[in-house]
Amino acid sequence: MKVIIVGLGYVGLPIAIQAAQAGHDVLGFDLSEKRISQLLDTSSLDADVDRNELLEVLSKNKLSLTSNLGKIPPNSIIVIAVPTPLTENRMPDLRALKLASEMIAASVSDSSLIINESTSYIGTLRDLIKPTIENNTKAQNLKYAVAPERIDPGNENWNINTTPRVISGLTEEAASEAVKFYSSFCLRVHRVSSAEIAEASKLFENTFRLVNIALVNELSKVADKMGLKASEIIEAAATKPFGFMPFWPSIGVGGHCIPVDPTYLNYSVQKFGTEFNFINLANSINSMVPENVIVRIEESLGFGLKNKRVQIAGISYKPNVSDLRESPALTLIEMLKLRGAIVTWHDPVVNEHNFEMSTPISKEIDLGLIITPHENIDFSIWINAGTKVIDLSSNPEIHGWPKYL
Repeated sequence: MKVIIVGLGYVGLPIAIQAAQAGHDVLGFDLSEKRISQLLDTSSLDADVDRNELLEVLSKNKLSLTSNLGKIPPNSIIVIAVPTPLTENRMPDLRALKLASEMIAASVSDSSLIINESTSYIGTLRDLIKPTIENNTKAQNLKYAVAPERIDPGNENWNINTTPRVISGLTEEAASEAVKFYSSFCLRVHRVSSAEIAEASKLFENTFRLVNIALVNELSKVADKMGLKASEIIEAAATKPFGFMPFWPSIGVGGHCIPVDPTYLNYSVQKFGTEFNFINLANSINSMVPENVIVRIEESLGFGLKNKRVQIAGISYKPNVSDLRESPALTLIEMLKLRGAIVTWHDPVVNEHNFEMSTPISKEIDLGLIITPHENIDFSIWINAGTKVIDLSSNPEIHGWPKYL
């Protein structure tokens, strides 16, 4: 089967590799020539890419990479995996998705199956992708399906093979062909009754996480006022073997999914004249966390942060991945600078961001803040020097200091 993956980022590249390993002939397309060059020059790969797997499928000619889409053969499978972020006004930004649909329209041939993996509002496949393609192509008998991505970068237990895949289509034929395709490299697929159900499920599963993170962030705030530790309260509650799932306080939420998907869900329901009030409240709570944390830090230190040397440990949104999308650490850095702090950061996974470079862990600072504790960060320098350190990381692991939130 000829498979074309449109977009070779955190979602598209793993799909391309897995489909190639399953025996499909895969063409990976990305508009960025720089991205294609980086992938072909495997010595410059991001740490998040499995170099050996990529080399294997490239060497066997099961995967080819290009920045020129060209003519797509008939009966192909085309997977859309492009970014769907938010605008500066926190509204859905579908420019990449629209452009991908227009490019597919110019290249697609008869009887092809178009599958959308990109997260978007409910109704995107039916109301945006299908009309955009069919209004701009002469190809006949095109089929449309949806299989929302569930990528969790850096997760060694749950990957494309092991994570169940939710699938549906606009027709019976499209849904059946999509199920057959994903079954070739996914251990479990779950077919639902409509494309809209599949789209909604992706948005809701991450809304669940957003709301619960906001809940524990609110708990951290009120527990602090009461002289209690939220982390200890959560640990105690988590001993209940049923009816409870632990979430941990943080300085906010990062990555593409949790900060973005709920807004797409709220956008979907607003089209029907209603509001998802929990989403609005959760977004409000989480957006205020960095400012509240800085105030708490100043209160606990007994002094302001102006001219204080502050070093952040880990600036990506989660441990052991380089993804900076929506990372709350970046917001915290800007807020610290606005308060006059002299801010540096150490992140061996990111190394460079916004014309700034990662600096080695230093004892010549006034305050260390642990945000994203990558496995290869050595905190012994701070421990041995008796550096004042506050652990703001959002997991129960202890790195040498008690959890602050």
